[in-house]
Amino acid sequence: MKRGIVFSKYGTLAATTRQRFVQAVPYLNEAGIDIDIHPLFDNAYLEQMFSKGERSKTAVCDAYLKRFLDLFRCNTYDFVWVHCELFPYLPGAAEALIGLTKKPVIFDYDDAIFHQYDQHTNGLVRTFLGRKLAPLLRRSDLAFCGNAYLQTYAAQYCKHSEIIPTTVDVNAYIPTAAKTANTVPVLGWIGSPSTWKYMAPLSETLRSLVAAKKLSVLIVGANHAADTHLPFEFRPWAEDREIADVQQMDIGIMPIPDEPWARGKCGYKLIQYMACGIPVIASPVGVNTQIVQHGVNGFLASNDTEWRDAITQLLGDAELRERMGKAGRATIEERYSIQRHGPHMAKLIQELLANQL
Repeated sequence: MKRGIVFSKYGTLAATTRQRFVQAVPYLNEAGIDIDIHPLFDNAYLEQMFSKGERSKTAVCDAYLKRFLDLFRCNTYDFVWVHCELFPYLPGAAEALIGLTKKPVIFDYDDAIFHQYDQHTNGLVRTFLGRKLAPLLRRSDLAFCGNAYLQTYAAQYCKHSEIIPTTVDVNAYIPTAAKTANTVPVLGWIGSPSTWKYMAPLSETLRSLVAAKKLSVLIVGANHAADTHLPFEFRPWAEDREIADVQQMDIGIMPIPDEPWARGKCGYKLIQYMACGIPVIASPVGVNTQIVQHGVNGFLASNDTEWRDAITQLLGDAELRERMGKAGRATIEERYSIQRHGPHMAKLIQELLANQL
């Protein structure tokens, strides 16, 4: 059994850790590969951030020290797998510490984290951190990129860059008939406090439709960022209830602005909705335009009028919702399931390790 150490950014409460590493474990094990996940920010840190929006400076310092010490463990493993970056907001020299190991290095990301630095409003950050990922990517033997936008960036420095999209387990995310009992259709959004702000432009449209009793709105995961004055149902995210919350929805939405950071998003919300057989409406930004086939498995909406028209059309046509939901489910099974990409990821790692012999 080959062993790898994973330097993830977050613990398992973060969707990115679960979807890009944890759910891949059975496929890696089958290929003779085992991984130990070492998060920079653990679940206790995430719980505080999600519930209160607070970040403990002491916890951050402790996390950085632990990560530094963990780097000296690398040589007891067969390969190193780095998620996003080793030390957020430290210069590229800190990322170059990956050179302490002589083992193969895999870089993995599913967000345009480079834009945290090269698009930062502070000129000093842009100057000193704008290219901070370059040393890490140059040292990487293989890069797993969540979409083509991210691959284009990584390929500047890492010769072997592969698109590994965000995926779900289609044996766990399944359509359910339970929502047919809904008195009015449920329009849903699932996310995190940091992405709740993208819902603001739709708030008045949704408020008016709720007032007219044409739909109800379910919001999962907005937590401390939520505007609880809105006539929506707000639920905190919980791992053991996540799939059931999505299954309760009749329509799933993903509004995002057309900005560089958003173009690096991997459409996880859409993938969750569609895997559960739910029609979607999304902003035509980045990978959303590849996941959503307009008029087939959902709608793409660019402005208030298009959003209202798409919502109204789906609300008034249960057969259309069912038809689009089935098409969306097929899309996920074919292109965004761990059942498809797990074995491919394992094969790429096997090939990388074989080439080191």
